[in-house]
Amino acid sequence: MGIEEDNKEIISSIRENAKKLLSENQVDVVIGYSEGTVPLSSTPIIIRKAQDVDKLTWNNLCYMNLARYLAPLMPQLCDSEGKSLRIGIVAKGCVGRAINLLAVEKQVDLDKIKMIGINCNGIVNRSKIDIEIGEKEILDVSISGDDIIVKGIDWEKKFPYNQYINELCKVCQVKSPSATDANCIGECQELESIHDEFSDIAEFEAKSAREKWDYIKDILQVCTLCYSCRQACPVCYCNLCFVDQNMPIWFGKTTEYQDIFTFHLIRATHLAGRCVACGACSSVCPVGIDLNFITRKLEKIVKERFDYTSGLDAETVPPMMDFDMKDAQEFMLEED
Repeated sequence: MGIEEDNKEIISSIRENAKKLLSENQVDVVIGYSEGTVPLSSTPIIIRKAQDVDKLTWNNLCYMNLARYLAPLMPQLCDSEGKSLRIGIVAKGCVGRAINLLAVEKQVDLDKIKMIGINCNGIVNRSKIDIEIGEKEILDVSISGDDIIVKGIDWEKKFPYNQYINELCKVCQVKSPSATDANCIGECQELESIHDEFSDIAEFEAKSAREKWDYIKDILQVCTLCYSCRQACPVCYCNLCFVDQNMPIWFGKTTEYQDIFTFHLIRATHLAGRCVACGACSSVCPVGIDLNFITRKLEKIVKERFDYTSGLDAETVPPMMDFDMKDAQEFMLEED
C-alpha cells in the first residue's frame, strides 16, 4: 500500500473514532490536525461537535506534538471554573509517549484523556525540501505513490518519500501509542521496552572529541535563539524557564556562540531521560537545525545506563527524577 492510501485509512480511522467519542459523550473536545493555511504545514484544531469531525485530517506534515497543548492546559480545554475537560487527542506514537510522561510527572490526569491512536507512517522533513527548493514559491504539496510532489508556478519537483522524512521517523520503534484500552481507542499497543540500535547517531559517535565539538559548533552557530524548539517541545512546561529568569541571570540572551551553546546544552540536559523523540524541535526550527542528534545521544546514554525509554507507560519515573542504590556510579571518585 502506498503512502497516499495509507493516509486515507488513517484519516478514516481518526474521524470514525473521534465521532464515536463525541457522540457517546466520552469526551468534551477532540484535539487533532487539520490542513495548514500554507504548503508544507498542518495546524492543530479543537472540535467539540461530532458533525465537525470531517475537519480532522492526517498527512505527513503533522509534525506538531499535540501533547504540547496539555501542559500547561490551554483555556480552551477547561470549563468555566477552570477545571480540565475530558479530552480526546489524536496520538501517534511520540504523542502517546509524551502524554504518558506528562502523567508520570503529574502534569495531566489520564482519567480525563482518551488517545485516538494511529499508526504513524512518518513525518516529512520540511527543512530539507525548503533547502532543495530555494527561493521558489511553493503553492502545493501532495503525496502520490511513494513520492512527495511539490508544485509552484510553472514547475514541479518530486522527492522520494523515504529519503525526505525525519531521521527519527526512520528509526522510530513506537509508531502507535503505548497505552491501555482504558486510555486509548484505535491503533494502540502496550510496550514494556523497545530495542533501539541508535544507528542514526552512529556517524556522530564515530567522530573524535575535537570533531564532535566542531560539528556541534558548526550547526548551532546559525541559531537565532528564537526558542521555537522550547515552545514546540511537549515536555518543556516549566512556569519559569531558565531562559527567562533574571534573578539570577544564568546566561546572556545574545546570539554570541557561548550563549547559543549554553541554551542548547542546558535544555538538552533538562530533557535527559525525558525526550520522547518526536522531532518537533527540529521541525519548527526556522534555520533548519536538526537538534535531535543531541537529545538522541542523551537518550542512548539513559538507555544503556538505566535501560529506560521515556513514555512507554504512565507509571515508571524517569531516571533523573528517581534513584536506586544499585545505580552505577563509576563516575564518582574515591578519596585516597
